[in-house]
Amino acid sequence: MAVKKTTSIPAEKLAAYEKLVATNPEIKLKGDANPYTSHNGNMFTILSSDGVLSFRLLEKERNEFIKKYDSQLRVAYGIILKEYVVVPDTLLKKPKDLKKYFDMSYEYVKTLKPKSTKKK
Repeated sequence: MAVKKTTSIPAEKLAAYEKLVATNPEIKLKGDANPYTSHNGNMFTILSSDGVLSFRLLEKERNEFIKKYDSQLRVAYGIILKEYVVVPDTLLKKPKDLKKYFDMSYEYVKTLKPKSTKKK
């Protein structure tokens, strides 16, 4: 699914993210200005409107990722998202390595308890 052009995300980053998500037919890209992926109501990747890609990872994988890529935890609106790492732009240019962490993120979120729906 192509994201509607209501976003200020650089086109090359959006294209790389869309291509990455398309590698797994079980995963659907959601959102307009801030495209993201989720499973059972739990988000596991997001490409924010400022062009920052973040993956949700287990603690061990998260710590290894931060060290390997000289990355950091994602901060959004002044809040540290303690399970999300910032994906460096250099990794966007390495689809094989990027997919490895994307798959790790998906596997992690599948272990989480589904979020309840807010249907009335």
